[in-house]
Amino acid sequence: MCLAVPAKVVEIKDQLAAVELNGVRRAASLMLLPEAKLGDYVLVHAGFAMQIVEAEEAERIEALRAEMRGAPRTVEHIL
Repeated sequence: MCLAVPAKVVEIKDQLAAVELNGVRRAASLMLLPEAKLGDYVLVHAGFAMQIVEAEEAERIEALRAEMRGAPRTVEHIL
């Protein structure tokens, strides 16, 4: 199973972005998503930004991932 995780774009240089998730920075290629800009939340899989998502959606996804790691439930409704 493959999983894309949301991360915030904090820096862009050419077609490479620095994205941040929970204080950790990683590189992500913007070759598949050249329209991404600073401050956007993007879904990242295998080092590629694949889709722009709203900040609220990124927060919800991260809360669900935390739940899978044993954190208390914070998301009540899944659409």
